[in-house]
Amino acid sequence: MLINCAAYHDGRKLADIDPSGIAAHLRTPGAFVWVALRDATPDELAAMQQQFDLHELAVEDVHHGHQRPKIEEYGSTLFAVMHLIEPSASEWQLGEVVVFAGPNFVLSVRNRSGQGFLGVRERCEREPELLRHGSGFVLYALMDAVVDRYFPLLDALEMELEAVETQIFERGAGRPNVQRLYELKRRATLLRHAVAPLLEMVDKLHGGRVPAVCQGTQEYFRDVHDHLARINASIDTIRDTIGTAIQVNLSMVTIEESETTKRLAAWAAIFAVCTAMAGIWGMNFEHMPELKWRFGYPLALGLVATAAFLLHRRFRRAGWL
Repeated sequence: MLINCAAYHDGRKLADIDPSGIAAHLRTPGAFVWVALRDATPDELAAMQQQFDLHELAVEDVHHGHQRPKIEEYGSTLFAVMHLIEPSASEWQLGEVVVFAGPNFVLSVRNRSGQGFLGVRERCEREPELLRHGSGFVLYALMDAVVDRYFPLLDALEMELEAVETQIFERGAGRPNVQRLYELKRRATLLRHAVAPLLEMVDKLHGGRVPAVCQGTQEYFRDVHDHLARINASIDTIRDTIGTAIQVNLSMVTIEESETTKRLAAWAAIFAVCTAMAGIWGMNFEHMPELKWRFGYPLALGLVATAAFLLHRRFRRAGWL
């Protein structure tokens, strides 16, 4: 679906145009065309491929989707793939946006995501002095918008991790905590898979040899690289903390099980003494002391109760009961 198609010249918007009029503006010196698609059909991609002379391998990647974040060069055109992560009540949904940036055009295709980029277009149009850099600045603005949306996800991970950490030492919370920690680890891994490859690729867009499209915007891509580096470092810290929390939580589960085992062992020892005494007086031999004694039965019960009391007291002092 076509979301927007507009022509720009000298940092200012000329007009919204029909896709059929793209070719005329591509021939205008100093002008570039910015097209945005959402869940593009094969026919729409074929039309854009013809208009902008896109490489067939890059278009094939857009068709297949589910690509690893990357930035590739096809002649004078830069092809970038970025992941879009949408949080929900049950799990995070993964989408992607691909961007073709050429000398006189920008084509963005958003797939499997409801996150729009109209705010990015409005921001660029409010800054004509920066939009004069052309497609390179538009690529930066789209990339910056994607990266900025990773920060709330990072904050959500940190907040949930802190909430789990406060419950680690609560009795009986072991299994739910482990489940939450593994879910947090899965989300952190999903975010890392979106950030780490992009961090490596963006590093090639500033300093040294950079694609022609990015020549005038290297400092902006350096800023994106710094943001990605911060996010990646925070993700590594979160993953390490989650690993430690899982180990602590499993240790707490083991301690709770050990305490339960000690209680069962203590009660078993008490009942074993009582059973032993009952077994001695229950042998029913014909000539056995105390069988005919008037106070034999109360004495036996008293001895059993005394032994049980002393053992119970000893186990309580030892912390087993």
